[in-house]
Amino acid sequence: MFEFEANIPLSDKKHDVLTVGELLIDMMTTEYDGSDKCDTYQKLFGGSPSNIALNVKKLGITPLVASAVGDDGLGRFLVDQLQQAGIATDLIQRVDDSTSMVVVTKSVATPIPIFYRGADYQLAYTSGLEEAIINSKIVHFSCWPISRVPSRDTIESVMDTVRKHGGLIGFDPNYHPMIWQKGENGIDYVKSIFGKVDIVKPSEDDAERLFGKAEPERYLDYFLELGAKLVILTLGKDGALVSNGKETLAFNSQATQVVDTTGAGDAFWSGFYAAIVKGYPLKQALSLGFAVSAYKLKYTGAIVELPHLEFIKEKYGL
Repeated sequence: MFEFEANIPLSDKKHDVLTVGELLIDMMTTEYDGSDKCDTYQKLFGGSPSNIALNVKKLGITPLVASAVGDDGLGRFLVDQLQQAGIATDLIQRVDDSTSMVVVTKSVATPIPIFYRGADYQLAYTSGLEEAIINSKIVHFSCWPISRVPSRDTIESVMDTVRKHGGLIGFDPNYHPMIWQKGENGIDYVKSIFGKVDIVKPSEDDAERLFGKAEPERYLDYFLELGAKLVILTLGKDGALVSNGKETLAFNSQATQVVDTTGAGDAFWSGFYAAIVKGYPLKQALSLGFAVSAYKLKYTGAIVELPHLEFIKEKYGL
């Protein structure tokens, strides 16, 4: 069990965080909600695991990214962004398909995306990926790679390897029916993952898609009953509830200004992972994760110029 007043012990490994999954383009409108006639978009770096890798690098820990992109201009743009950030791109696979893209309307609420998938779910399990898993303290993935084959099989192998070699697994259960094959209901498969990972962070919208309408406290029970060890349920402006199966803590939102919600969840994961790696007690690591998310909300796009974690700690009085 994860104790809130203690730190999470991590193995002494070369890499702090390995993120596995989608690397894609976020094509975002330059106008806010209701702008269906907007014809101006920004090309932005995207993909939840890749966003986390860029963020944690800025916060002061060492990431790796394993993803698949097309051998096209958009794929080269994404790889260049990682290289410019000082992140190794050895685990970025180039495949014979177009680089995946998500079209997003700029929003101060939860954005509604449109998905165009190609290369992202072609991610293969390789000897290089296996070596990276063995040498990483934390491994993270989202619903994207498990929603299609062959990347679903890759993630199954990833989880097996982490369990054999002693790492921490974080899973973002950002289930959305539109990323699954037509005719396939992925809910049961997503639910089967919870007992194989350590930490899950659903939003209230994620939980409702998976379990139907319920009270937040009941959502915590659902995830715990399926085997999750630590559940972080984010509630937007109402903060978050976190349970380790024995105790539940409530966290208030630290956001004072909301310009764009895109990537807010990724920012939380980033601050949380950075704090865990730096040895902060779990409760404080959670607070730092929410502070990083609040900092990001003041800016447009999933990736912003984050300061080091220690600056965030001081700024938010943590």
